[in-house]
Amino acid sequence: MKKTTWAMLALVAVAAAWGGAFVTMKDSIAREPFYDFLASRFLIATVLMIVAKPRVFKKIDRDLLRKGVILGLLLSFGYITQTIGLRVTTAAITGFITGLYVICTPILAWLLFGHRASKRIVVGVVLAAIALGFISINNFAIEVGQIWVIGCAVLFAAHIVGLGVWAPGKDTYALTVVQLATVSAVCGVGAMIDVPGYQMPPDGGVWFAVLFCAIFATAVAFWVQTWAQSMMDSSRVAIILTLEVLFTALLAVGIGQETLALKTVIGGGIMVAAMLIVEWPSRDNDVTKIEIFEPLEH
Repeated sequence: MKKTTWAMLALVAVAAAWGGAFVTMKDSIAREPFYDFLASRFLIATVLMIVAKPRVFKKIDRDLLRKGVILGLLLSFGYITQTIGLRVTTAAITGFITGLYVICTPILAWLLFGHRASKRIVVGVVLAAIALGFISINNFAIEVGQIWVIGCAVLFAAHIVGLGVWAPGKDTYALTVVQLATVSAVCGVGAMIDVPGYQMPPDGGVWFAVLFCAIFATAVAFWVQTWAQSMMDSSRVAIILTLEVLFTALLAVGIGQETLALKTVIGGGIMVAAMLIVEWPSRDNDVTKIEIFEPLEH
């Protein structure tokens, strides 16, 4: 298979890991302050990556460090706003609203860098947005927790766009380490400021959630995403990663956090269709472009 096909399959696995992270975190952050949870998660992930490849520091130059820190700050505030929202709403709803980055990503790619979307991407984004509506909308009321998660979606979209622009040509492992170390530092400061200071995970259940998130949903997941975005368009990546919404719903239903509704099944089917439309092989995939907006001069 082509590298991009392997990248697509790897991103599906990332979406599954992130879906599992939503479900495992929901109960854990009720027993440990969220800054402390995130600090533990990202510190462990950073240390594991450095121990696995200690020569990674030789790959970090000034330009990679600068770009990695900027991307890490976007991730930091994305995770902080997402986790605040997760505390006051369900795991499934948090996952659903986070998935709005599929809409924000092509818009930000155009506004910031003048990138144009292909016909497939436009169709995929529209279908993914419809799928999110089916899965998540129960009424037209907006809760405070949902506003936090909407902010998270914008930040994650900016991270995906930035990664798509800066990852090509960079050492993906080193860039991942810098990003995760930045998130660890930001959340660590938040944990120390928060009274009474940093607190360790209080029990085995929280430790399991921390380790699962650190290993699979952070260290492995962000290395895979950084690697995949060195060869794939950011809007394609965003559409594939919206599968985390479907995985979140399925896992939440599976362990009894949520109930399975017909609209969730319909939304999940539409979301899978969106991914297949974007990724189905053809001669003009990634080549045929249309202008949605007037391109920026750059």
